[in-house]
Amino acid sequence: MVEDATKTKRGGRDYQDLREWLALVAEIGMLRAVRGADWNLEIGTLAELNAKRERAPSLLFDEIKDYPPGYRVTTGALLNAATLGLALRLPTEYSDRELVEALREKIPEWEAKAEEYPPQFVERGTVTENMDVGKAVDLLKFPAPFWHELDGGRYIGTGCAVITRDPDTGLVNLGTYRIMLHDKTCVGFYASPGKHGNIHRAKYHARGEPCPVAISLGHDPLLLAVGAVEIPLGVCEYNYAGAIRGKPMRVIKSDVTGLPIPADAEVVIEGWCPPSEERLEGPFGEWTGYYAGGREPAPIINVAAVRYRDSPIILGCPPNRPPNDHSYLTCVFRSALLHEALVKAGVPDVRGVWRCEAGGSRLWVVVSIKQRYAGHARQAGFVAAQCQQGAYLGRYIIVVDEDIDPFNMNDVIWALSTRSDPEKDIDFVRRAWSSRLDPMIPKPAAGYFNSRAVIDACRPFEWMRDFPKVSEASPEVAQRVREKWREVLS
Repeated sequence: MVEDATKTKRGGRDYQDLREWLALVAEIGMLRAVRGADWNLEIGTLAELNAKRERAPSLLFDEIKDYPPGYRVTTGALLNAATLGLALRLPTEYSDRELVEALREKIPEWEAKAEEYPPQFVERGTVTENMDVGKAVDLLKFPAPFWHELDGGRYIGTGCAVITRDPDTGLVNLGTYRIMLHDKTCVGFYASPGKHGNIHRAKYHARGEPCPVAISLGHDPLLLAVGAVEIPLGVCEYNYAGAIRGKPMRVIKSDVTGLPIPADAEVVIEGWCPPSEERLEGPFGEWTGYYAGGREPAPIINVAAVRYRDSPIILGCPPNRPPNDHSYLTCVFRSALLHEALVKAGVPDVRGVWRCEAGGSRLWVVVSIKQRYAGHARQAGFVAAQCQQGAYLGRYIIVVDEDIDPFNMNDVIWALSTRSDPEKDIDFVRRAWSSRLDPMIPKPAAGYFNSRAVIDACRPFEWMRDFPKVSEASPEVAQRVREKWREVLS
């Protein structure tokens, strides 16, 4: 259990910004320098191939073709338990399972303490070393990669934090959305329907007003982590990140948009998303592993100012066929968040949750329970399918017994094959929340809906005691033989 494991593991280490984080990643042997790569496909392809490796390192690209030395891009920030643990200020020695369990313990604590850690406003930060305004703005001076061969253009924002404010409540949100580079002063701003950035933008546009937007392109990877997952509703990502760190995030109140921007960021662009003004956006290779979104008109941001450090670093997190640059981060964090959501919803005896990387952390979800009553498995499955943390663009939710390891797909498929009857044990949710990124929805579509299969792969509750026994050694016998014959099994 994690409680025992943490006694022998070092506590997490704090740091101030992306550069300090990269130094710590290098210290644990998880950083590789890459010099001379081309922004056109080479950086993206190296990031893709790297993400497929076990315990893949982070990559730091310098001397990029057509750009001066020092204008850098980093990818693979959160590809394994060590670097994700480092970003979350947790020990770097955890296994995948230990990290999920540690997050399960920490998430309620972080949520409870978030109110105590509002961002700290400061006058200056490293991001204020340089500022271009108006006609001096030139986004082409930054090495935005052309990530995938069939992309519709260069994407300057993939590991970004898009900062918006709800005009009704004043709540600030940080979300990780895709930002397409149109030209020197204009970017595309795509956020799926239902995401906070999309909702905030729509509220401004309904008033006939432009939406103020700030986009951090390089920052503490903690902001990428909290911006990419579904933290509790009503909690600002700055507060949540502050609770994780145990001290407030430093921000500057922008004199351009009025939004709070990360004081220790590498690059922040700011501007206005006007109503009734769009440009063609996409296609872009997305986290599903497809170009499902196509090329469609999408909102833009007219950039009014750019702040940046000397020798700036862009934090890239390109999606593509999983495993990809952000699939590990999202499957681990979302597994813990969904487990906590099930507990909060009153589902008892949840023993484990795993949102598999192959399903992009959304499309294939496994929930392990100890059955306590008739209907327990269906309850767990339907709550997992439709709670805040599970509702967006899901597909399959498989509920298994407590003897099945949800992290082990061999175990899961065995349970699915031997403990479920397709006629009796598959239920459906129809017209559920999806997106144009869903490859199973023909485009164009009047509305983006899909269905969910909730599969009960547990032993039938009503005759569970009489279900055939599993043909394998009991834990006691297995442990006794393992200890006696350790040299054979080592």
